[in-house]
Amino acid sequence: MFVVMKEILDEAYKGGYGVPALPSFNEIQIRASIEAAVEASSPLIFLTSNRGDAQFNHDLVKYFAERAQVPVALCLDHSPSFEDCVLGVKTGCTAIMADRSKFSYEENVAQVKILAEIAHAAGISIEAELGHVGQGSNYEVDGVSLLTDPEEAKRFIADTGVDCLAVAIGTAHGAYTGVPKLDFDRLEAINKACGIPLVLHGGSGSGDDNIHKACTMGIAKVNIVTDILAATYKAVLADDFSGNAGHKFYPALFKANKDEALHSFEITGSTGKLKLKKVYAAGFDTKSTEEK
Repeated sequence: MFVVMKEILDEAYKGGYGVPALPSFNEIQIRASIEAAVEASSPLIFLTSNRGDAQFNHDLVKYFAERAQVPVALCLDHSPSFEDCVLGVKTGCTAIMADRSKFSYEENVAQVKILAEIAHAAGISIEAELGHVGQGSNYEVDGVSLLTDPEEAKRFIADTGVDCLAVAIGTAHGAYTGVPKLDFDRLEAINKACGIPLVLHGGSGSGDDNIHKACTMGIAKVNIVTDILAATYKAVLADDFSGNAGHKFYPALFKANKDEALHSFEITGSTGKLKLKKVYAAGFDTKSTEEK
């Protein structure tokens, strides 16, 4: 089922769990993550960008999502411009993330408010960011600066009408050079002030316990990309694909991606949240399961 992201996040927020947002760079990632979601009885969010042939890439996600009996959304991640956001709407994303977090509060609001009106008119969701989630490679600075202010977040939501808000509470994008420390007191205050689904960027490497706890405190979406890429890279290094063994290469990538996706459903708490009798997994397999 290809759905609007808000449908997934509202349920997750109400239920006190999170849903992983995973990469959709290629068909293997898409198939593997959907099959994992079906096996885990979990909803799933894919992240995308408009690099390359956006229409083809987004149609590919839609093709497999419509054939899976789990809710699947597609979010245009960190869209940097008005034109890019509109292209995401036109090419079939069911959510756009209008990232204006590097701008002043006033400019962030001005741009996001217009894009929220466009997204909602098109029947899709919009995510924005307040505070700024930096880079793991500069974690000593980025991990403690530009964190989200709870009262400002409350005002931002009222000023823009966004459906969910990415917050800066101590995570960072990419691989960390330090040990991440999440500010749970700040997250608790933001959740209390805002009352809408919150988003955690930089979920990779942030610690399973940290992720799980955050998802019980208002985080309904956790972006996890680096962990998926690292798992598939590790699978390549761990085996010998020379000669006739080359035919094992893509199955190995598929399994590594699927296993890491299954882990992401566990740590965010979304495993088992759907009640399924019969599921169809991304065109690979049809299997029956007992209703949970």
